[in-house]
Amino acid sequence: MRITRVLSGTLLALGPVLGLALGPAAAPAAADSTPSASPSDDSSAPTEAGTSFRTSTEIDQGQTATASGSAGDYLYWSFPADSGQRPTVKATVKLPESHTTQTWQVDVYDGLRRRQACQYGAQTRTAAQGTASVELACVLRTVRAWSEPWADDPLPGTYYVRLTALDLKPADLGLPVGTELRVDSKDIGGAAAVDGSLAEPLVPGIAVTSDAKDDDSSATAVLSSIEPDDGWASGWWSDRWVWTAIGAVLAALAGIGGYTLTRGSGRPRHVPPGA
Repeated sequence: MRITRVLSGTLLALGPVLGLALGPAAAPAAADSTPSASPSDDSSAPTEAGTSFRTSTEIDQGQTATASGSAGDYLYWSFPADSGQRPTVKATVKLPESHTTQTWQVDVYDGLRRRQACQYGAQTRTAAQGTASVELACVLRTVRAWSEPWADDPLPGTYYVRLTALDLKPADLGLPVGTELRVDSKDIGGAAAVDGSLAEPLVPGIAVTSDAKDDDSSATAVLSSIEPDDGWASGWWSDRWVWTAIGAVLAALAGIGGYTLTRGSGRPRHVPPGA
């Protein structure tokens, strides 16, 4: 009974601490099950695509961008992705009625123009003759706040999407096609947190902008204006701190409980007081 009372008192004393720790943790847990980018008004979504990295069309996460093109063209879009996000790129190609077998592929590159591998998804698909459309998908790895220079990890910044057909037959070159592209992200949270952050996100023109600030000059040359709705993450805070605090509280409870159980109830009754 005394052990029970001691443990009950300890839990009551540490109850507010657990409440404060569990409170912030509930929000990231809920965010894990929903996309981090809320759908935006598609009426303002781009209706054309670029033809190179430098002319790529900027889109926001949650937008459905459309574009018309010709089979054999390279179509480019760009979007921002921040640390802790796992972007999913989905593309739909609407084909003309008369076409032979075509193979389409979607590739994603980071701010350093390194091709990023897809965790899963149909990155390359073949449309049989007469097929009306083909759907592609690429789920990237979680964006990290920091990485070693030699690593190929995805980092915060601008990401480029390239959509094209592979090894087209001469009869299909130049045929009109319609495309739809959408990018969403899942917020992974502290499970993907690392101890470190980039000085600046990998977006075009960021080096020129930083130099202009250092030189106290008004000249800027920003080639990319897209960024997450709530700005770029600072990189030092994640819900991993919350779970670390919860672990410390549980360790303290375990230590108090172990001490209470091992110290016993005092002097045994059969031992004389003077012994």
